[in-house]
Amino acid sequence: MSSPDALFGTNLVAMVTPMRADTTIDHRAVLALVDHLLAAGCDGLVVAGTTGESPTLSDAETAELVRVVARHAAGRARVIAGVGTYDTAATVRRARAAAEAGADALLLVCPYYSRPTQAGVIAHCVAVADATDLPVMLYDVPARTGTALTAATLAALARHPRIRAVKDAKGDLFEAMSVMASTPLAYYCGIDELNLAYLDCGATGLVSVVGNIAADRTAELLHAVRTGDLETARKIHTALIPLTEAVMRTSPPAVTAKTALTELGVIPDDTARLPLVAIEPAPREQLLRALADMRLPG
Repeated sequence: MSSPDALFGTNLVAMVTPMRADTTIDHRAVLALVDHLLAAGCDGLVVAGTTGESPTLSDAETAELVRVVARHAAGRARVIAGVGTYDTAATVRRARAAAEAGADALLLVCPYYSRPTQAGVIAHCVAVADATDLPVMLYDVPARTGTALTAATLAALARHPRIRAVKDAKGDLFEAMSVMASTPLAYYCGIDELNLAYLDCGATGLVSVVGNIAADRTAELLHAVRTGDLETARKIHTALIPLTEAVMRTSPPAVTAKTALTELGVIPDDTARLPLVAIEPAPREQLLRALADMRLPG
């Protein structure tokens, strides 16, 4: 059975979805972003996740986005398609469409808004995992969904042959270590502020928003931890704190990441779809300072 590294990669980026001023998807900018991320050391591309504004993408747009990225990144990085919704039937359709579009794996968020029981969560995840032959990474983010994946639920889902990993944005390190110790599930940190902590506790890799801007730094962080050089890992993580704070804690990360990529010249426009709006002046200045500091030697 393939390892999680081979199935998903380790230095994953939760890609933004570049758009034109009229909010249509800019596929030329999508390709430029993919090239930017691969050149920086990213080996996994999460397409149509939260940072990619998945709630505002139609089924057709999501499938085409996955198709465009999968063709361009073929053989260079794994493509993980975000397919989760609060409707199991709709999620199954998106999973099958992603598989047909060339995705290598699926990212499956816990059903949101309806707040199902854990039995309902398990039934939902199993139905989606049964719908294709692709490996599945569960996405545990209760701050957004209103429902957490409990340790017992994760243990039950780990018995499914295609459910192989967890993107953890819950932040309970003790639970994460317990699940890693008792199941074969691979953990990926989904909270940029805690990347070092998760890696040091045994996580396989990262699904990073900050990686849109600094995938080279997250690659260095992964290498330092894996080689046991925690002093270097701490230095890298500390150096990223201003950028991480500006991207993750001042405005919606989909907006801040797009603004940063536009400032860096990677994509031409930082437009996001409503209800997301442009970054306000104070957070923008904070982000620009962090980008300027990141460019300084050393």
